[in-house]
Amino acid sequence: MRRYPQGETPGGVSIDDIAQLRLQNTFDTHLDIAREMAKVMRADMAAYDADPSRFTQSLGCWSGFHAQQMIKAVKRQRGTAKGVYVYLSGWMVAGLRNRWGHLPDQSMHEKTAVVDLVEEIYTSLRQADEVAMNDLFKALSAAREAGNQQAEAEAIAAIDGFETHVVPIIADIDAGFGNEHATYLLAKELIKAGACCLQIENQVSDAKQCGHQDGKVTVPREDFIEKLRACRLAFEELGVEEGVIVARTDSLGAGLTQKVPVSQSPGDLATDYIKWLKTEPVNADNPARDGELLLAQDGKTVRPVRLANGLFAFKENTGRERVIEDCIASLSQGGADLLWIETATPDVSEITSMVAEIRKVVPDAKLTYNNSPSFNWTLNLRKQVRADWIAQGKIGEDSYPDGTRLMSPEFDDTDLGLEADERLQNFQSEIATRAGVFHNLITLPTFHLTAKGMDELSNGYFGRERMLAYVRNVQREEIRRGVSAVKHQHEVGSDLGDAFKEMVGGERALKAGGAKNTMNQFEAA
Repeated sequence: MRRYPQGETPGGVSIDDIAQLRLQNTFDTHLDIAREMAKVMRADMAAYDADPSRFTQSLGCWSGFHAQQMIKAVKRQRGTAKGVYVYLSGWMVAGLRNRWGHLPDQSMHEKTAVVDLVEEIYTSLRQADEVAMNDLFKALSAAREAGNQQAEAEAIAAIDGFETHVVPIIADIDAGFGNEHATYLLAKELIKAGACCLQIENQVSDAKQCGHQDGKVTVPREDFIEKLRACRLAFEELGVEEGVIVARTDSLGAGLTQKVPVSQSPGDLATDYIKWLKTEPVNADNPARDGELLLAQDGKTVRPVRLANGLFAFKENTGRERVIEDCIASLSQGGADLLWIETATPDVSEITSMVAEIRKVVPDAKLTYNNSPSFNWTLNLRKQVRADWIAQGKIGEDSYPDGTRLMSPEFDDTDLGLEADERLQNFQSEIATRAGVFHNLITLPTFHLTAKGMDELSNGYFGRERMLAYVRNVQREEIRRGVSAVKHQHEVGSDLGDAFKEMVGGERALKAGGAKNTMNQFEAA
C-alpha cells in the first residue's frame, strides 16, 4: 500500500479504511475462488488418503442465503469451516431456481441457471466475509477509542487470523446439457462463476433422469470420457490446473443405452460395453429381418433386444458389473478425480464391495456419496438391522414385522430402532473408512427443511397460536442458539453501509444503526 504521511490520501480517505476494504474483499474474482478452492479440495483429498476418518461433508443449497447460513452455523459451532463444502444440486436448480417453473430433474431447465446459482452462492459467502470483517474493525476502533490495549491486540489477532466463509462448491453439470462441446462451454461458465469441482453423469443428456427415477439411459464409455476431457480442458484453459472432476455412474439403476458403440479391437471399451447387452440368437427358427441391427458375439450372430423407441436393453442384474467397469474407465482413461455411484438404497456393504473391485485396478479410488433424501433412511436401516439379527440368530422372523410397518413410532425406542439410529449416526464414518468415500453430501436437505419449516410455522401461525408460533419456533430459537440472522438488518449488510458512509462522510454520515434502530433490542442476544 502507498505511504501517506498524514495517514490519509490527499482526498481525505483514511489508510485504515482502505486496509479494511481490501481485507473485506477476500477474492478479486470468482475465477480466483475456483483456483484457490481447487487447492483446498486437493489438500483435503491428500489428508483423506493419509487418514480415511478425515472425510469431508456438504449440504445441497438452493440459494446463496442457505449456503451462507450453513457456513456461518458451522463456523459458530466448530470454530472453522474446514472440510465443509457446498453442494449445488441440479435437481434443486430444476425444481426451484429456473425461470420455467418447478421442473423434474431431466435437464429441461435453462443451463445458465446453474451458473447463476454458483455466482449467487459465492456472492453471499463473500458478503458474509465483508460483514464479519467489518464487525472486527468496529471492535478494533472501539478498543482504540477506549484505550484498551488488550482488546486492541485481540481485535488485530482476530483480523489477522480471519478464516473466509468461502468454501469449495461441487457443482452438478448434469449430463453436460448437450454434446461434448456444449459440456465444455458450460463447464467454463461454471468455473468462471467459481466452481472448482464439477460433477457429471454418464446418462444421455437429452433423456436424462434423476438418479432415483426409472428410465435411465447411459452412454457408451467413450462418449462419457470425451465429456470428462471437455471438463478437464475447461479447467486447464482457465488456469485451474487442480480442478476436480467427479464422474458419476448411474449404471446400477440404468437398464438401457441409446446406442451401440463400434468396437475397434477385442477387449476395448466398446466391446466391454456391448457384452452386457441383452441379445437373442439369430438362427433358422429366429431369422434376421430387414432393417435389423445384428452383432457377432463369441462366433455367433445375435440380435440386441431393442425397444420400440430404439433404445437397447442391458441384461438383467448386470448393473453392478457395469458400475465397476464405468468407474475404472473414468479414472484410468477419463482422468476423473472422484467417483459417484448412485445406489438404490444406503447399504454400506454394497458400496464397499463395489469399491473393493475398483481398487484392484485403481488403488487410490475415492468417492463422493449421495446420502439422498430419496432413500427412506429409517425404513432401510431398520430392515437392515432386522435382517442382520435374524441371520445371526439374535431374533426370530416374528420378532419385528417386515415391510413399511417398521416405520411406526412404536419402534423408535426399541432395541431395533435404537440400533438403526446408531447405524445412521455412524453411516458416513463407516462408508468413509470402509468404502473409500471422501465426500459425504445430502443433495436436497434445504428443499425438505424449507418445506418442513414452513409447514411447522404455518400450522401454528394460521392456527390457534398466532404470534406464539413464530416467536417460540423461530425467533426465540435464533436468539438462544446464537443465530446471527436474528439481527436481519445486520445480516444483509446495514452496518457495512454505515461504515462506508463514515469512511466518505465522517460526521455527516446518515447512519441506519442509531439509537432508534430496533435491532438494538437484540444486542444482548
